[in-house]
Amino acid sequence: MAENLVSVGRIAFESDASPSNRKEEVSAAVGRGGVPGRLMILTQVYVPDPAAVGQHMHDFAAAMAARGHEVIVYCSSRGYDDPRQSFPRFEIRDGVKIIRYSLPIFTKSNMLLRIVGSVWAQLALFFHALFTLRTEMIFFSTSPPMIGVTATLVAKLKSLFSFGKQAQLVYWAMDLNPDQLVAMRKLRAGSLAHRLLEAANRFVLRNADLTIALDRFMEARLKQHGRAPQKVLVLPPWSHEKPDAPLPHPANWFRDKHGLQGRFVVMYSGNHSPANPIDTLLAAALAFKDDDTIRFAFIGGGAAKKQVNEHIERHGLRNCLSLPYQPLSDLRYSLGAADVHAVSLGEHMVGIVHPCKVYGAMAVGRPILYLGPRPSHVSDLIEGEGIGWRIAHGDVAGCVTAIQEMKDLASPDLAAKGARAQAALRSSLAPTHLLNVMCKAIEGLLAGRIAEKSAYVEQHTAEQASTARSDKVHNMIE
Repeated sequence: MAENLVSVGRIAFESDASPSNRKEEVSAAVGRGGVPGRLMILTQVYVPDPAAVGQHMHDFAAAMAARGHEVIVYCSSRGYDDPRQSFPRFEIRDGVKIIRYSLPIFTKSNMLLRIVGSVWAQLALFFHALFTLRTEMIFFSTSPPMIGVTATLVAKLKSLFSFGKQAQLVYWAMDLNPDQLVAMRKLRAGSLAHRLLEAANRFVLRNADLTIALDRFMEARLKQHGRAPQKVLVLPPWSHEKPDAPLPHPANWFRDKHGLQGRFVVMYSGNHSPANPIDTLLAAALAFKDDDTIRFAFIGGGAAKKQVNEHIERHGLRNCLSLPYQPLSDLRYSLGAADVHAVSLGEHMVGIVHPCKVYGAMAVGRPILYLGPRPSHVSDLIEGEGIGWRIAHGDVAGCVTAIQEMKDLASPDLAAKGARAQAALRSSLAPTHLLNVMCKAIEGLLAGRIAEKSAYVEQHTAEQASTARSDKVHNMIE
């Protein structure tokens, strides 16, 4: 089942590179003489910010730098979930040059200030990118919103001013808008705003040399937007936790610290987003209010985090634990503290967003309680690998029954589901494998770009030499 999760339209490349021939492969991939390409990444979020988008961006950037390419990242100096956090204006991390633009503190609770913050970020990234010299490729995702328009305009303007070939554009679609806004009923389908956003989206997709979709459902939506199938790479994101042997509960300091030892723990870890509601899980937590043997842990941040905290406080749920994002160094312990991980996908969000938190749960060898529709990427994993349970949104009784069954399930049976999840992650969903597939696709594009550039330089040099010879002959005749 898992081997079908990675596919490419008509892009051909090898997906497994051994360390012994990595240097030769990089040289062959990036053009004449093994000259590395220069890659510019535009993003609002980047490490050490714990937001998942920034972590994935850095994994990719560091991998490309390790393969011999020059990588420069422009990002925000403020934390994504906590704007009070600030990061160095300039640093080099894992071979990647990081330049952060100044961003005032804009609270995310105020929609107007969020829009102002987004516009500020777009302008900062626009001018930083525009005045960066030689760039073969501009790489961007979905943070800040509409960054694809900014990146495309930068590429076209730089090409116009330099009279050269336009830098290649690669779009890593972490989610799809305005699809998400319409699905959440924050934007009326067919409205002027919707039509304008759709036009902007088509503009980005039409100009992108490669679009990376996270699953087959997202690929289908991109094709609906008129995206050429041969220019779409389907590649799920990877886990940031290594699939090591599951950490025994008694040896886990995180369970000790938060009073979880001896209890069955249902955990929701990651971004708390209205797009992926957890109302059914919160209602189940209320149903288990008087059961001291079960704990519900909600770890992370996001727009819906306030709702979780208010629900816990309003009902006095002593069986619930709410914590902020945990440091990357502690992920193995926080994720491993659960007996089962809850993953949610909104009813109308299939192909629009991708619940990346499922991979962290699989990495620590824990089964999945999936709240959401089917078919979907998560239901494909659940049913194809036999690693968990699916509950429809609103089915509180079914959720309560499933949790009770999990709690009563013999430990070896529960562990077997977690082991199958880890096995799937170690095969075609392994971070090294997915990163290599992604880097190979990018290097394939860079190779063509640099080869064309080298051919142009050689032709221009030959023309200059020919002109010089002609002038010399002409002078001799005179």
